[in-house]
Amino acid sequence: MNHTSKHSPIHVIGGGLAGSEAAWQIAQAGVPAILHEMRGVRGTDAHKTDGLAELVCSNSFRSDDATANAVGVIHAEMRLAGSLIMACADRHQVPAGGALAVDRDGFSDAVTAKIAGHPLITVLREEVTGLPPAEWDQAIIATGPLTAPGLAEAIRAETGEDALAFFDAIAPIVHRDSIDMDICWFQSRYDKVGPGGTGKDYINCPLDEEQYNAFIDALIAGDAVGFKEWEGTPYFDGCLPIEVMAERGRETLRHGPMKPMGLTNAHNPAVKAYAVVQLRQDNALGTLYNMVGFQTKLKYGAQGDIFRMIPGLANAEFARLGGLHRNTYIHSPVLLDPTLQLKSRPGLRFAGQITGCEGYVESASIGLLAGRFAAAARKGEAANPPPPTTALGALLGHITGGHLVSDDEPGKRSFQPMNINFGLFPELEPGSIVKPEGIKRFRGKDKTIMKRQLIALRALADCKDWLASA
Repeated sequence: MNHTSKHSPIHVIGGGLAGSEAAWQIAQAGVPAILHEMRGVRGTDAHKTDGLAELVCSNSFRSDDATANAVGVIHAEMRLAGSLIMACADRHQVPAGGALAVDRDGFSDAVTAKIAGHPLITVLREEVTGLPPAEWDQAIIATGPLTAPGLAEAIRAETGEDALAFFDAIAPIVHRDSIDMDICWFQSRYDKVGPGGTGKDYINCPLDEEQYNAFIDALIAGDAVGFKEWEGTPYFDGCLPIEVMAERGRETLRHGPMKPMGLTNAHNPAVKAYAVVQLRQDNALGTLYNMVGFQTKLKYGAQGDIFRMIPGLANAEFARLGGLHRNTYIHSPVLLDPTLQLKSRPGLRFAGQITGCEGYVESASIGLLAGRFAAAARKGEAANPPPPTTALGALLGHITGGHLVSDDEPGKRSFQPMNINFGLFPELEPGSIVKPEGIKRFRGKDKTIMKRQLIALRALADCKDWLASA
């Protein structure tokens, strides 16, 4: 044990974004943490390394706009709370328009180094196959969407609840030098400049109507990975495979990840593309780009053939093809209390995607809260949940309650995985939205933007007050 403290340690199971953040918050509160990570002893279907906080899907933390975007607000709140994940993301950002994207290897290496270097954190490379033993009176399970079967079964046995599951799909990554820039061009949508960006952060591949329809036909006819018997679970709507979106209607992709709005073909400005595929920088060197929104369950051979139909990608070389992994989460509103503690076992908390949040920053933020709650309990202090008007509090509220109870199944709630969004925040006080002077028409989009700006301002102010009182 590499610490000196009057407190006994808190055990954190899982070294992903949530577990790493939880361990960091515990240690920063002056309490020792033992972080148990099975990678290095046992791998998963999605991870490629044994580094902490490895990103297995996109390298994007999504929008960093804290003035009118809920994801940007939670970024800002986490920074205020001393988040390790956000500090390392900021240090290893790569250009991505209005988004915060990171060099995935640099980011993971930074988190691993910070955790290993903290005097109050011990990392144990071992698989925890059951629930924490009784002597681990304060523990956090943050094993994420790829919880090992033994531990998953132990959780089911303890809770008496069937774990819910959904699929999360991985987008392909293309070598930059294999993209034909005589066809493609650099531009962020609406030329938006974001953190570390220039307004020309995405590579855009244009399709005309004929090319688009041929691409849709190929997607629908493509050879996809079949379902196994144990995989009979629904997709998460925020991360549908590209071919599933195509099957929902020919225009679905053109109004989703392939929308052409806000883009002008630098090679032929007079001709508007019917659809556009965007690729976003995936590493600091700028040698790899991932296909935005192109998560897929197509077989590898079909992926190469179909994606090379896209103009500019005829000779594309793929550093990684798309794939799927199974995500598992618990029925948190029934099982957890407002401090993420298992109701049937005080002292045992859950954090990250296993609680039913979705997304990198959302998972890390719940790890942040679980770590703070556990550290407070160890120090004999009352837990201090963030107010629901903050992004952290709104997401916590989504996980631990606030859902409609089913008429058909008393006790069941309408709970599904969710990214942070303004729909999770409480409404503004009546009269908060006031028409600006000199504006005759004030409704629709303009009113929505002002509402979001006011919610964001309230959230950050309330988060500062919450942290000051902690």
